[in-house]
Amino acid sequence: MTAYSIPQAPRVAIYSQDGLGLGHMRRTSAIATQFLRLRPDASILTLSDSQLGQFFPMAPNHDYLKLPSIVKRGPGDWHAARLALPFAEVHKLRRQLIKQALLTFAPHLFLVDHMPHGTMGELLPALSALKSSGARTKVVLGLRDILDAPQVVQERWQVEGAAQAVEKYYDLVLIYGMREVFDLAHHYKFSPQIAARLRYCGYVCPPINERRLDAIPNNWLATQSAGAKSIVAMAGGGADAYPMMRALVDALPIVEQQHRCTLLLITGPFMPVAEQNDLLQRAQGRPIQVISAVEDTYSYLQAADLVVAMAGYNTTVETLQSGKRAIMIPRRGPSAEQRLRTQLFAAQGWLEMLDPDELSGPALAQLILNNLDQSTVTPPALVPDLQGVEKSAEQLLALLRTPTAVNGSRPNPETVLTI
Repeated sequence: MTAYSIPQAPRVAIYSQDGLGLGHMRRTSAIATQFLRLRPDASILTLSDSQLGQFFPMAPNHDYLKLPSIVKRGPGDWHAARLALPFAEVHKLRRQLIKQALLTFAPHLFLVDHMPHGTMGELLPALSALKSSGARTKVVLGLRDILDAPQVVQERWQVEGAAQAVEKYYDLVLIYGMREVFDLAHHYKFSPQIAARLRYCGYVCPPINERRLDAIPNNWLATQSAGAKSIVAMAGGGADAYPMMRALVDALPIVEQQHRCTLLLITGPFMPVAEQNDLLQRAQGRPIQVISAVEDTYSYLQAADLVVAMAGYNTTVETLQSGKRAIMIPRRGPSAEQRLRTQLFAAQGWLEMLDPDELSGPALAQLILNNLDQSTVTPPALVPDLQGVEKSAEQLLALLRTPTAVNGSRPNPETVLTI
């Protein structure tokens, strides 16, 4: 027996843990905006702890609830980012805020980003309360293409109860990637119950037709001498981007021996002020411009002859979307996610990788010269699927149309849109 139909004004809640960085908020904001294009009568409430607050412009009918920020120092090792309180107290406060907000908002759909159980299990009380309340909320998990090294994910998901949470509470799991590149069910040894709920949506990046080409990079290019090559460096949030930026500054004299070029460093808003000032000082009198953040990264990518960037998910897939040559440098840690993804993408021929343990001015200069001198590119055998925003929003809308059993049991996953 079923007793549910899609509401006229659906309520959608989103949980996005992003204490140090921009990636999770960037993905969830893009999906929320696309969902509102499909259902402009919806209301979306995002619960997040980004230290930048509401950094990205919100679409109409989309609001934001700020949680106390926390940061991850290693697997299972979390600390308060701003409050001078023990993690246990901040964690308790977050649990209570999340639970009360969800019960009051009573969403028809709840999209959880990255952590099915929340940070150290903080979502479990809310998920249990929603299930007991009779709200019949559809619960969806959104996962990056790669979470961490397989052994780490298998261990943490079991220790923290993440796998059990997916089996008990979730109707659907959206994968923001391609199974042909990385099969999560295989590498992370997901149970058959979880594997049956997976839907690969492609990589998430805002649609090109929604972008605007900013006048700022055009003005920057207008100051360059004719024939100069433009190198754009990006770093997402930028908290740990100084070594890459410094190596680029050191590499520039070597590159200039063969090419006239200009270098634009977009440090990211989380780079410490002292490190930004150091880069500004080193840039004086040289063809280098340093800025902390830009509104539309895609326009700067379009202005580049070559992109050199930290290998965060969003920067990487947006660089693929631009079609520009790219050198990506993954983080050393605390997660192996960026290293794994960059290795896999490099193996597909989508970009070049420089391991952070090999990062130096001369090593980076050689890779830059190789890319600037390369006149043609062999098309890769596998083309990256960059329709993650559209496909994810379509999956969410399709799930809203799926009946929920009166007893609260999970719907048949086969009834959800297959892409």
